[in-house]
Amino acid sequence: MSAPQAAHVPDTPAHTVDAFHRGRFWLVQPRQGGHRAGMDAMMLAAAVPSAFSGRLADFGAGAGAAGLAVLSRCAGAEAVLVERSPEMAAFAATTLAHPGNAHLGNRASVLSADVTLSGRARTEAGLADNAFDFVIMNPPFNAAEDRATPDALRKEAHVMEDGLFDSWIRSAAAVVRPRGGLAVIARPEQLGVLLEAISGRFGDAEMLAVHPRPEAAAIRIVVRAALGARGKLSIRPPLMLHAQSGDGPSERTEMINNGLASLFGD
Repeated sequence: MSAPQAAHVPDTPAHTVDAFHRGRFWLVQPRQGGHRAGMDAMMLAAAVPSAFSGRLADFGAGAGAAGLAVLSRCAGAEAVLVERSPEMAAFAATTLAHPGNAHLGNRASVLSADVTLSGRARTEAGLADNAFDFVIMNPPFNAAEDRATPDALRKEAHVMEDGLFDSWIRSAAAVVRPRGGLAVIARPEQLGVLLEAISGRFGDAEMLAVHPRPEAAAIRIVVRAALGARGKLSIRPPLMLHAQSGDGPSERTEMINNGLASLFGD
């Protein structure tokens, strides 16, 4: 699908304009450097219930793919795209200025802020306590030795810092309202540290594993929980990105990728 004539924030670096949800929204993102959004962002957005209405914070929003995907599917939602990198925050602002997103623009804004801040510093950065109904996050989850890259913007988006899960989830627990939601996408080997960070803050956790094919090991996990809830962890049926044979996406994957279904079936 070809993009509508773009209206970019001045001096936007080399970029592409990509359709998501079958053209229901568009993303202006770096052509090479930085983080380019794809299936991870769509799965994270799909963790939000379809009937969700309220304020959502997209931590580490990049160019805004996950936050806009929530708005595309949830008519009653508003989103704040929270991004530390000035370059990627500028891409998010350019995305919101794109005419193909005019129907979503009045429900979204960009906040340039570091979600690892705490206390007064976090509040002064624009992340007030109890200000949101749901937080989604796609933290940088590669270990420093994994996928080394000379590109500083891509490294910032992809490489995990020590204690990152705890600091991001601590901030999520501060800014979300009681019983508000949290959704995180990560690698399977990070489940332990992720659950440890959630413990004592969020409960009623649900985990869903994402597999390339039925016979393959999981490559991602998505965890969803509610602030202050006390229920134990439940493991939901997995998502198979592809069918047993063939290279095309499974029907469920196609529905999730295009904003036509939620990840947890609600």
